[in-house]
Amino acid sequence: MKNNYYAVIMAGGVGSRFWPVSTHKFPKQFHDMLGTGQSLIQRTFERINELVPTSNILIATNASYEKLVLQQLPQLSNKQLLLEPAMRNTAPCILYAALKIYNQNPEAVMLVAPSDHWIKDEGEFLRNITTSFKACAEDDILMTLGIQPDHPNTGYGYIQFEKEASEIKKVKNFTEKPNLKKAEQFITSGDFLWNAGIFIWSAKSIITAFKKYLPEMIDVLDSNDPIYNTDFEDDFIKKNYEKCENISIDFGIMEQAKNVHVLPVDFGWNDLGTWGSLYGKLKKDDNDNAVVGANVIFRDAKGNMIKTESGKRVVIQGLEDFIVVEKKDVIMICPRKDDQDIKQIMAEARDSFGKKYI
Repeated sequence: MKNNYYAVIMAGGVGSRFWPVSTHKFPKQFHDMLGTGQSLIQRTFERINELVPTSNILIATNASYEKLVLQQLPQLSNKQLLLEPAMRNTAPCILYAALKIYNQNPEAVMLVAPSDHWIKDEGEFLRNITTSFKACAEDDILMTLGIQPDHPNTGYGYIQFEKEASEIKKVKNFTEKPNLKKAEQFITSGDFLWNAGIFIWSAKSIITAFKKYLPEMIDVLDSNDPIYNTDFEDDFIKKNYEKCENISIDFGIMEQAKNVHVLPVDFGWNDLGTWGSLYGKLKKDDNDNAVVGANVIFRDAKGNMIKTESGKRVVIQGLEDFIVVEKKDVIMICPRKDDQDIKQIMAEARDSFGKKYI
């Protein structure tokens, strides 16, 4: 059965809200953000590899990150990398992966997961994926994992499901990031989940969905000639990939299809989208200060997160609820409550300091 299990790890993002550590040349998924001794993509790969054979794991990433992926995951071959020659959001690379996998194994069921998420209970995660694989092997359904919300978060999309006794629920609709009032209503209603962007389906089912909802993309990437898993694949992708519409799998397929289901899950999840979200998962001292990499003396300081080059000696006095990040010749200091502004801060740094710093 496991020979039919495949996974696609999405690793093409820049992670601009983690500047200055995350840059265009070396984005966050390739960093040890949690101080565990492993980068985020390495931890994601090892987690999935407990269930999916090494040879069946593909990495979808920007062509410029090819060397980084192979350096950090030397157990993979070049044939397992889906190198995107242009940024076209998630739908095109998922179709690319599905066509490649289906060409290799028409009975395949596939997991699509981001490379940079934090998962506390990895055993529960794998049990949830196994449940989803079995369901998708038996029925023509498109599945996603929905995180049980514990507070009215306005930074996540939400999934509303039909209240029914079965473990796997039919999806009613998807809602983009709501305002606080609406998020509070979602939590109270009890039939909404956070959208984690983790998907499971058979290769056949997702290709069928593309034929119905994004037929132009199928026309671009599904060649009549045997292309995938051959010596012609790279040239074909380089020539045709940029012709695909720039659209997410959520907008292009999941919000349109009628056979979408969700498995409510609770394995301790965080998308690690900002420095503030990372702070929430780090160990803290008695004054709620968190440290990664640095050797810090705190004096009258509370609620701060300090991230520096390994072993850097830092003294923090009189600071409360701030993010302090150092990377080589860049230091960023920002209130934790304003961590969503770091994407804009990065843009200003590019204009003032030059592209090499971002």
